[in-house]
Amino acid sequence: MDLPLDHVRTLLAVVDEGTFDAAAAALHITPSAVSQRVKALEQRTGRVLVLRTKPVRPTESGQVVVRFARQLAALERDAQAELGIADTAGPARIAIAVNADTLATWFLPALTRVPQDPPVCFELHREDESHTAALLREGQVMAAVTSASEPVAGCTARPLGRARYLPVANPEFAERHMAGGPVRERLPGAPTIVFDRRDELQDRFVRAFAPGAAGASRFRHYVPTSEGFCDAVTAGLGWGLVPEQQALPLLRSGALTRLIPDRHLDVPLYWQQWKLDVPALALTAEAVAAAAAEALHGGAVLA
Repeated sequence: MDLPLDHVRTLLAVVDEGTFDAAAAALHITPSAVSQRVKALEQRTGRVLVLRTKPVRPTESGQVVVRFARQLAALERDAQAELGIADTAGPARIAIAVNADTLATWFLPALTRVPQDPPVCFELHREDESHTAALLREGQVMAAVTSASEPVAGCTARPLGRARYLPVANPEFAERHMAGGPVRERLPGAPTIVFDRRDELQDRFVRAFAPGAAGASRFRHYVPTSEGFCDAVTAGLGWGLVPEQQALPLLRSGALTRLIPDRHLDVPLYWQQWKLDVPALALTAEAVAAAAAEALHGGAVLA
């Protein structure tokens, strides 16, 4: 069974643009033509491919077609480059899912190592490291920094190293909340900084450090940016697990103190990417691996 390429591209435009009307404008065709192509593709596959919501969302089957469409676009762009007609398609575009802490520390310098001849544009999707693989599965990105070691279907997974987090607090906060008893007993009840409601790092750390504790305190401040999280801990709103690269300068200056000097939490990170021979993606993987080898514990350069 063949999948008509114009129909596949139309489905991708619908998903990317969010509505049938917006996809029609992007493709310079009528909304009726967009609807007819998507319906024809659904009839050909025998599956519903998109949910007609606002914005449109691909079904599980639709994700497979969307992923195929993005891979096809990447291969098409590569072929155009080899034929010397890449200027008509513009620079290569690499969509990557990456967690906030990685983005705030070592990832952007890694991208500066990617050769820009021919030019490469990056589209970064910020997502928790335990959920970035889902964006690969949905076909939204070509690669991801993720805590998932099991490769997504159609992808490879290689270790980058371990991101280290240190339990730290403002010195005055530590004196106020940790004095009067062992830290093991005081930490579970102390005010805590949490990234968002999917952030489980502080809970994991408390359960490992204080067996029997349900997790970190219910007295929580939610701060959904990596820089803001570190600022909130430094300001004394609560304690938190701060990436080592961010914490060390503040520890040296005395703005922060380690609550348990011999304890930390390591999060293994992996690089997952499509199994495609796309030069821009391969160069990006090499640059990310090299930077991870320098920034993470136990970092290994990708083969």
